[in-house]
Amino acid sequence: MPNALLIYPEFPPSYWGAHFALEFVGKRSSMPPLGLLTVAALFPDHYDLRVIDMNVDSLSEIDLDWADYAFTSTMIVQKDSLTEVIQRCRQKEVKIIAGGPHPTSFYSEIEGVDHFILDEVEDFFLDFLLDLENGQAQQIYRATSKPDVTKTPLPRYDLIDLEAYGSMALQFSRGCPFDCEFCDITKLFGRVPRTKTSTQMIDELSLLYRLGWRGPVFLVDDNFIGNKRDAMRMLPPVAEWQKARGFPFRLYTEASVNLAELEPLLEAMVEAGFNMTFLGIETPNPEALLKTKKKQNTKSGTDNYLLSAVEKIQSKGMEVTAGFILGLDGDTKDAFDNQIQFVQEAGIPTAMIGLLTALKGTDLYHRLQSEGRLREESTGNNVSITLNFETEMDRQTLVDGYKRVLSTLYDPTLKNYFNRCLKLFERYPDRGRTLNGYRWGKIRKVEFKAVLRSLRRQLFSKQGPAYLRFILKVLQDYPSLFPEAIRLAIMGYHFEKTTSQQIAIDDFKNSLETEMGGFRYWLERLAHSGSDRLQTVGSQIRQLLTQTQREYQQIHIDFRHGVEDAFSTFHQHIFGQYLEEEFENFKQMLTKQVHQSSDGLAEVRTYLDRLAIRIQKQQKHLQVDFRRGIDELIRTLEVSIQDTLNKASVPLTVNGRLSLN
Repeated sequence: MPNALLIYPEFPPSYWGAHFALEFVGKRSSMPPLGLLTVAALFPDHYDLRVIDMNVDSLSEIDLDWADYAFTSTMIVQKDSLTEVIQRCRQKEVKIIAGGPHPTSFYSEIEGVDHFILDEVEDFFLDFLLDLENGQAQQIYRATSKPDVTKTPLPRYDLIDLEAYGSMALQFSRGCPFDCEFCDITKLFGRVPRTKTSTQMIDELSLLYRLGWRGPVFLVDDNFIGNKRDAMRMLPPVAEWQKARGFPFRLYTEASVNLAELEPLLEAMVEAGFNMTFLGIETPNPEALLKTKKKQNTKSGTDNYLLSAVEKIQSKGMEVTAGFILGLDGDTKDAFDNQIQFVQEAGIPTAMIGLLTALKGTDLYHRLQSEGRLREESTGNNVSITLNFETEMDRQTLVDGYKRVLSTLYDPTLKNYFNRCLKLFERYPDRGRTLNGYRWGKIRKVEFKAVLRSLRRQLFSKQGPAYLRFILKVLQDYPSLFPEAIRLAIMGYHFEKTTSQQIAIDDFKNSLETEMGGFRYWLERLAHSGSDRLQTVGSQIRQLLTQTQREYQQIHIDFRHGVEDAFSTFHQHIFGQYLEEEFENFKQMLTKQVHQSSDGLAEVRTYLDRLAIRIQKQQKHLQVDFRRGIDELIRTLEVSIQDTLNKASVPLTVNGRLSLN
């Protein structure tokens, strides 16, 4: 019986991950790997299955020893973790099979994978397994058509610990009728939305209910109303199911802005227990929206269409969360203030602002490539302060403006954030102690603990004054929404932490660039020579390393991956300069000893011993994680010194003497 290990690589911290908020409720990840659980349901019964979500549990040696095959599913942002998984599987000689959006777009650039199963796999997965078992599997398998999702089996939620997650996830549809220039959804899933039946949706909800889940359930559709007719067909049975069980699930999803114009559909979502929807608003700038092929977010002859749409949805008792983009072609310098003003006026607490990125395969990617503006592949991280193309706006102006927008919306006091929360509550309808079926007045034990943690962490912090005003205002005017107020306060804590860390990452990178430039400038003007110069350079380097390591330690450990490349480059640059100084000093010493000393060999040997001590002493000021690149520089120095000794006919061997073991 084959053992199949289904591995979900780790996500870096982001707004989506809610990392800092999950701590309040004792959860380890925001939601489970739905795609991988769906694939798990496709396996025949003779397979033993095990799921490792690396966002919840570490991948152990025991897991790898158990596995015959490792199956992974990843998005672009998980690529670094996937690389680590591949390396570990190769070491254990476990065959690795990779699928998901990231390999579908980048399979030709991913090394070490035995087999790729790309696109949507339902129609060919069993054929692949048969080939695999018979030792005839090809390296690449691709779908020849879009699968019929009415035949997709129930996800294997039983393979995970539901209590580890802040929310459950299920899917109603795939695909989107709109074709925004920057989005890869239509490239992956098509423009004709395919939907599950109402019976399937009830079965999936019932499965979660039987397994004991109560609370948030995210319908992960990229546009829930992409097929309006089928969405409308599905909602009444879901509403009936929810009502019969006292609304055990708080539903939320993603939709296009035109939801606000579909009154019957909006009402049906409310009746079914939806209390939140994510909208891709992107920008209040109509010109930029049209340039990026997002015409659906504009309406001729209508002022403030987007703002009115948000208010309409909120008035039904549904929170609007939204995505925004800066760096679009057509953006001007007033885009930053316009974004801030719109988010505040719209009362959108959760506003995810990101810099535009050109994802591989999108229309934007191809356009920028044809215009010669593409610089590199996207990281897939929508909150990292990176740009992979040449922007119309001055690059530094854009980055500085972006950081200002983030630090305004999620300032350390969260004053603006809490103002948005109150504006949202003002627009909610008066529905007594219920909101879209969910009784906000009912607090579970885990939620009560979250309230206490929120009070302890936020009340006695920089957020304290704004937090206290917000809570008191809610208790006075919206007492039934107190649990929701605490949830929003906790999410605000997460957003502020994530924002401050992303800005700290960019500031640290800029600081490293400045320090490297300043060090080069200082070195060029250093007047000393010989041993005095070496001592001065060594002292300066130690100060630089101590200072930058202190700044590095101030970045939260979960975010340090974002600066590791830059910090490693900094170490190599600074230490490389020091080694160049040592080499120049060595050559001067050698010339002097060869020409002036009768006991030159002993003097050179003594010098090399002292050189090794100096270099090893300097190495100890480096963090262990950044010594690998330094070791390569030292080996290069050893080769240079050995060549110099050989040319001078000095019978000494340097190999390995300078490294710190």
